[in-house]
Amino acid sequence: LLHLLGTLDRPSSGQVIFRDRDLSTLDEETLSEIRNREIGFVFQFHYLLPDFSALENVMLPALIQNWQRGRAEQEAEKLLDLVGLRDRMSHRPGKLSGGEQQRVAVARAVIVGPRLVLADEPTGDLDPATGEEIQDLLFRLNEERGMGFVVATHNRGFAARVGRQMELREGRLFPL
Repeated sequence: LLHLLGTLDRPSSGQVIFRDRDLSTLDEETLSEIRNREIGFVFQFHYLLPDFSALENVMLPALIQNWQRGRAEQEAEKLLDLVGLRDRMSHRPGKLSGGEQQRVAVARAVIVGPRLVLADEPTGDLDPATGEEIQDLLFRLNEERGMGFVVATHNRGFAARVGRQMELREGRLFPL
């Protein structure tokens, strides 16, 4: 489901409508633009580049979109401050805890200001307390930056906090 919403896969039937556009009718270049500008991704594993600092990892999507380096660095610093990692910006992922790595991944996902963030088990590999910190961060980004979130989770406590819950069964979505 997240692959369909994130324009990574095409539906075998039906439609995926995003901002009044049927994604199945768009060419790969347009889908790539939508994916890079309007959709952020947070995965269960952080997928940070190990040789890059936290700051550089967060800056990367902005630099790919040809932001000026100074602008990308300034926004990345703001986001790392927002996620509580101002003093860890120069650290590489291997020197960060699992929760810190996931917060860097969240900052990276939102740096370009996507309308939608897709999060696949964003707390799945974290201890309960750290998982709750990540949940709080996602809710704060939703409130403060107006970003929409679609979260796939097996964490019933996390699911209970969201405004709308759906369950995927046999390829279909059902409201809970």
